[in-house]
Amino acid sequence: MAFKIEKIKLPSRLEAYDIFNTPVENEDFITSCIIRDGSIENQVAEHVEFKQVVFKNVIFNEVVFKSLNLTDVRFENCDLSNVNFHGAILQRVEIVNSKIIGIDLSESGLNNVSIEACNGRYARIQWANLTKVSVRECDLSEANFHNSEFISIEFLHSNLQKAQLYGIHLRGIDLRSCEIEDIGVRMENIRGAIVSPIQAVSLARLIGLVVEP
Repeated sequence: MAFKIEKIKLPSRLEAYDIFNTPVENEDFITSCIIRDGSIENQVAEHVEFKQVVFKNVIFNEVVFKSLNLTDVRFENCDLSNVNFHGAILQRVEIVNSKIIGIDLSESGLNNVSIEACNGRYARIQWANLTKVSVRECDLSEANFHNSEFISIEFLHSNLQKAQLYGIHLRGIDLRSCEIEDIGVRMENIRGAIVSPIQAVSLARLIGLVVEP
């Protein structure tokens, strides 16, 4: 990795916060706390900010937090499947051992974000800006990154099968440790990406070349 991700910054002590019985409202600011072992149900709000917060063993069910701001936040063993975080700003965020199936981060900005050991099938991260983002050991099959901008991003040992990468410049991105069968790309998008010989054959067929022995 040619870039270094900034680690999240947390205080030495975090107070427990009961978000499960406290409805989140527009423009709420929640900081310096740990939220754990519960389910956030049917919450809808805009311009909410979480700063220096740890979510642990939390299920998000029917949650819509548009224009969300996350700074120095960690999600650990959480279920964020199908949450709507459209237009979010993520600055120094870690998502670890979590379900992010179908998460909506379209038109979002991700900066210094680490996603590790997560199931992110069908994730929607199109028209987004990803700067200093590390994806490790994740399933992002059939995820949609359409027309996003990748600036300093790495994919390591991850499943990108059938992921949609149209409109994204992949030059310099090392995909050799990933599964990339049937990804959606155009020839001009894949030029300069780093792939294995076997992957090169698969990509050649994808863009219409006939490969014969």
